[in-house]
Amino acid sequence: MGDETTPAVPGAGAERAAPAIQTVQRAAMILSAFTVSRPQLSLNELTASLGTSKATAHRYTKALRESNLLRYDDREALYSLGPQILTLSAAARAGMPVIGIAGPYMQRLVREIDETVVLSVWDGDSAVVVRVDDNTDRVIRVSVRTGTRLSRTESAQGRVFCAFLPEGDVPGLAEELAASPELRQELERIREERISANTPSVNGVRTIAAPVFRDRIPVATMAVVATTDSVPPGSGSPAAEALKRVTDEITAELGRESHLPDGTA
Repeated sequence: MGDETTPAVPGAGAERAAPAIQTVQRAAMILSAFTVSRPQLSLNELTASLGTSKATAHRYTKALRESNLLRYDDREALYSLGPQILTLSAAARAGMPVIGIAGPYMQRLVREIDETVVLSVWDGDSAVVVRVDDNTDRVIRVSVRTGTRLSRTESAQGRVFCAFLPEGDVPGLAEELAASPELRQELERIREERISANTPSVNGVRTIAAPVFRDRIPVATMAVVATTDSVPPGSGSPAAEALKRVTDEITAELGRESHLPDGTA
């Protein structure tokens, strides 16, 4: 055999990778279109969320069904998430124990203050909502969708992560701080008070958020999301004090868990 080789084509690897990346992105868009309030969707609705032709959407749904990531009801002509999602969800929760630990605390806080409570984690670029608990008995309630990505510097939960994570762990934060002395002062205030408050002027919703730590690293933020009429501004409101108390309790439980001997249940 000779030592003849096939010359490399510049950019060929990137060209091959691009369709694969697009495939993953489109599959993720289809799966993320399902929510608690919209657990079943038609092909037309999935096509609209994907922004492609119906034939392309159908091709993706077929592949996702073969992987048990989607189910299809022939009688209703509707898609829903498949059983494999439950396995993935269990694996994700196992990798983020704070979600399971925080659950009972969030439910208790909802009963105490009668407002929506949200838990978010950091995904390397922004805060992502991973759990939402609210009181469905209320006539007016604020709803937040699980999976929602929050602004790093404009959301209360994003600012908590910006305040307590190492600056290098937040992409672009150093540049934003250099350009905005106000943001730097706000993050310093959050570190002192352990509460971040956000009240956009356009929607009448107030969010207050507090950090949850494990080994001094912020692993989550918990937030109370309510109308401006039901939760007063400032870090000293009853809702803010209750939120800080609950996040401190979760932090304490995570600390106890991290110091358990290996193999201890």
